[in-house]
Amino acid sequence: MNIKSYLIILIVITFLVSCGDDVLPKPKAMLRLEYPESPLENLVTEKFQFEHNSQAIIKKNKNFSVTLDYPLMKGSIFITYKEVDNNLEELLADAQKLSYEHVVKADNITEQPFVNEKDGVYGMFYEVLGDAASQAQFYVTDSTQHFVTGSLYFRAKPNYDSIYPAAIYLQKDIRKIMESLRWRE
Repeated sequence: MNIKSYLIILIVITFLVSCGDDVLPKPKAMLRLEYPESPLENLVTEKFQFEHNSQAIIKKNKNFSVTLDYPLMKGSIFITYKEVDNNLEELLADAQKLSYEHVVKADNITEQPFVNEKDGVYGMFYEVLGDAASQAQFYVTDSTQHFVTGSLYFRAKPNYDSIYPAAIYLQKDIRKIMESLRWRE
């Protein structure tokens, strides 16, 4: 066999090997993270009490403040207590200002009022959409003695697409905290 024959055989083999189905890119998909429903536990401080997710690790801080830590999600809900002493307007302004400090990075901030007249708990829940540092903020008060604020933060660079499932899960926990919060006299 001469070189011409080897060359023809090589070309024919190349065509036979290269023939086949076209390579198609895989369709885009989203990661599906599911978090288990968890039983609720009651947390009692000297000033207030509420139900929380039993997966949270509780850290009681000074001045009746509490941190609910969720290590698997790398997130925490920080809850701060302040007494109302003829400064309700100032406390409300600070809570609203804190929520709207995230407007620079947020795509949208949705306000959801909360009213529980029976137990004297009134407040606002702020859902923060986008790559903001906090994905949720809230405050509750009885308007005369007690004022509680809360914030949800993740120990990760804010990337809304990545933390979305965990943010939704913990926002449900925050709503449960607001709904079950009772003042202690």
